[in-house]
Amino acid sequence: MIHRTAIIEDGARLGNDVSVGAYSLIGPEVEIGDGCWIGPHVVITGRTRIGPNCRIYQFASLGEAPQDKKYAGEDTAVEIGRDNTIREFVTINRGTSDDIGVTRIGDDNWLMAYSHVAHDCQVGSHTIFANGATLAGHVTVGDWVIFAGYSGAHQFCNIGAHAFLGMYGGVNQDVPAYVMVSGQPPRPRGVNSEGLKRRGFNADQIRNIREAYRLLYRKGMQRAEAVAELRARLDEQPELALMVDSIEHSKRGILR
Repeated sequence: MIHRTAIIEDGARLGNDVSVGAYSLIGPEVEIGDGCWIGPHVVITGRTRIGPNCRIYQFASLGEAPQDKKYAGEDTAVEIGRDNTIREFVTINRGTSDDIGVTRIGDDNWLMAYSHVAHDCQVGSHTIFANGATLAGHVTVGDWVIFAGYSGAHQFCNIGAHAFLGMYGGVNQDVPAYVMVSGQPPRPRGVNSEGLKRRGFNADQIRNIREAYRLLYRKGMQRAEAVAELRARLDEQPELALMVDSIEHSKRGILR
């Protein structure tokens, strides 16, 4: 299942039933899990580990050196989980010694053509990156986040779980869990209710999240006051914990 023109360098470890297409290059420190399909003209290099059952399409580049002028060849890595789909021309760079040294992507993510995950990013599971979506270095992305086409995040931003970034929206502050942002410049536009319905949230939970959004964005409260009020509701509304946690751990300030 390895095309005769593919180059698998000595030291690379491929699991069972791995397919590698024409003219693809697998570097010596790469580890690829069982059942992965690697299309033609793919380059996977560096200390890159890929979990089982991933599909990686033509011209993707995974594990290449970070686009950081301070990088001087340190031993850093990329870790990609299982069941991910990585489409044409996607680029995922390995970490830097200025951070934890590892760029991580979880399970069951869908990265469409030309999307980019920069050095030291930490991406959860079940996310969607539409065409051209871009993360700068050191960005953290929670589970179930959706990036519409050509949206992105500034360095060190935190995008909370279940958030949605609209088309062409580039954020330079943190986006709390559940919040939907769009426009140019992007602004909060409510909560991602349709996405929550698809993921099994019931009507009461979605109502509670909407009320939490109104408290945070429509009541004119200071962030600390809003967080204290939301925290007081957690015993009866545990679904708000994701929002509270994403606000409390914000380092760049939340987008408002």
